[in-house]
Parts: sequence; structure tokens; C-alpha cells
Amino acid sequence: MKISLATKAAIVAKLNQLIDEQIALLETSIADAKKARDLETKSSAGDKFETSRARVQSEIDRYATQLNKTWQLKNDLQKIDISKKYRQVELGSLIITTNGNYFIGIGYGKIAIQENSYYAISLASPVGRLFYQKAVGDIIKHINNTYKILELI
Repeated sequence: MKISLATKAAIVAKLNQLIDEQIALLETSIADAKKARDLETKSSAGDKFETSRARVQSEIDRYATQLNKTWQLKNDLQKIDISKKYRQVELGSLIITTNGNYFIGIGYGKIAIQENSYYAISLASPVGRLFYQKAVGDIIKHINNTYKILELI
């Protein structure tokens, strides 16, 4: 497989699209939960009302935490220079190995681009730390997996 800067740009565009979709979903979920909380009417069973409101507020707080983390992923992704070619693995590298294809940027998981699969991982991940500053031809071992870097851009 021959990789290019266009492949890296497509990966970043796909990640931005997925993150934007996740942000929109979380914002909608927060708005819906707030609406449900605000429509909750106080009944004669006051404890039930307060328990229900507390549960919904907890749900809103959980969504807000997820939203903040997702915005942080988007911000981290914006900092990556996709036009740069690398000789050693760094933030923004695209790596083809004998055991999968990796984009070193943000921890997002598996995505498909042009009928190929790539794993978006961060440098802070266990495999990301092992890849850091490695070059084409280097071999990395992690648990029961061996990765030989075939291509790097």
C-alpha cells in the first residue's frame, strides 16, 4: 500500500466529520434532557420528583463531560500539521505496519478510508508510546503483537 498526504488529509477530514457528528448528538442529548428536567412537574410525592430531577441532572452532567472531552479531541486534531512528512513517528504521522495502519493524532479508534482501515491513536496510548520516534523498518512488540513499520508519512 502506498500512502500519501492526501490519505492523511482524508483521515483527518473523516475524524473531523465523526467528531462534529458526536458533538451535535451530545448537544441534542443535553438539550433534550434539560427540557425533560424542566417539564418535570412537582407531584405530591416530593421525593420522587427530586430523585427524578437529580437523575436527569446527573445525565446532563455526564453528557456535558463527554461534550467537553469531544471538543478537546477536536481542538487536538486542529493542531496537527497534515502537510508534514515524517522520517520518525510523531504527532501527525501516518504509519503502515505489518499489523495494521495507524494515524498518530487523537485516540478515536478504527475508521475506514478508501476501503482501508486505520486506527486513530494518540501518542499517550500504549502502542502510540512504542511507535514514538521509530522509523521505517523498525519493529515494535506489544503484548502478543509485532509491528514492523513498512511506510511512514
